Amino acid sequence: MAICTGCSLLCEDIVASFENGSLKHAKNLCRKGHGHFQAAFTERTRPMIDGEQVTIDKAVERAAEILKSAKSPLLYGWSNCTEEAQSEGIALAEKLGATAEATIACTTSFCEGILMERVLSGKIETCTLDDVRNYADTSIFWGSDPSSSHPRHLSRFSYYPRGEKRQRSYEEERTCIAVDVRRSPTAQLCSNYYFRLPPGGDLPFMEAILAVLDGKIPKVADKKKMIELATVLKKTEWGAIFPGPGLIYSLQDKMELFEQLLARLNEITPFKVVPMVADCNARGFNELLFEKTGHASSVSFNGGSAAYGPEHSVLAAAKKCDAVLAIGSDPLSELPIGTARALAHQPIIAIDPRRSLTTDAAKVVIPSALIGLEAGGTAVRMDGVKIKFEPVMNSELLTDEQILARIMEAV
Repeated sequence: MAICTGCSLLCEDIVASFENGSLKHAKNLCRKGHGHFQAAFTERTRPMIDGEQVTIDKAVERAAEILKSAKSPLLYGWSNCTEEAQSEGIALAEKLGATAEATIACTTSFCEGILMERVLSGKIETCTLDDVRNYADTSIFWGSDPSSSHPRHLSRFSYYPRGEKRQRSYEEERTCIAVDVRRSPTAQLCSNYYFRLPPGGDLPFMEAILAVLDGKIPKVADKKKMIELATVLKKTEWGAIFPGPGLIYSLQDKMELFEQLLARLNEITPFKVVPMVADCNARGFNELLFEKTGHASSVSFNGGSAAYGPEHSVLAAAKKCDAVLAIGSDPLSELPIGTARALAHQPIIAIDPRRSLTTDAAKVVIPSALIGLEAGGTAVRMDGVKIKFEPVMNSELLTDEQILARIMEAV
């Protein structure tokens, strides 16, 4: 059995075999996981400095030189690294921060991290996906589309499986609700309970739900449908909400209303929240950094102390950084265009198993082993469950953890 690190579900029931440098047979892989396994055989990186191929030792040495001389380095990514590599990365940021202002940030910094911090602090109640499979009779996908982002979510946990208390599954005992700005593939499955919102319309939609739950007339066009939704919520025995980027981007600093809605729902029946983080170990980094600093996604180390807030975010750090370490991510294609352009003007060190826009623009490229395929370790599933895995392929490439340890020793 193998574990798929193609998304944050970390499916543990994968059967795969390889032959002559290709994937020969695979069982239980979704389309996203299949692509992830195939990635082991396409567009692999090589150690490079200024576009010239070098030895791995030279690349590591040059990376250490850049970071050591930087006054404001940014260490970004981490969502597709093992917990062991993430721990090494936080230690590296602390070491660099002894003589400079070093910012370490995850890919959740400008999105899911806002919600994840509330989950980790206990402000928002969460649960495991196994709890959802066993007990949930209502699942709400709010600003998320698991059919596209986590293809086995509905089949393994939230809609189709037969659980301990939900033996009749979606046929009789499960209700799926989609709240989104478009009719996504998930919304098509939840066609009876699909609520289409205009961009930024989540706040008035929450206010309408609260109004109906309190016996008031909602300020929406389709009052009948809102009353029907409130009836479903009131009849729920055990509910789960899966917020995605659509909800979080819409609310931003108004997350308190979401907490208010959850509190009201929990007065009626249990409702839990599981953030729909995308990458395989984004939650792992959030947990490690929160345990270390009390903040989940972006922190600056300077003179032995940690600081966080808007002035220490990825967007702020990108404007003043003079070196970038990109690992477990592709920031030049993921971040807002203005931020990506700012990073592209700085010396970039890219630690990545595969070619990307960031590796093409990097001053130093260090190839690494693909986690879950060529490198083992620990990752945290989207619901907080830790998963340990072993490599399923032999590789002579260094792991992220080994590369970071060598850079740490050299700076």
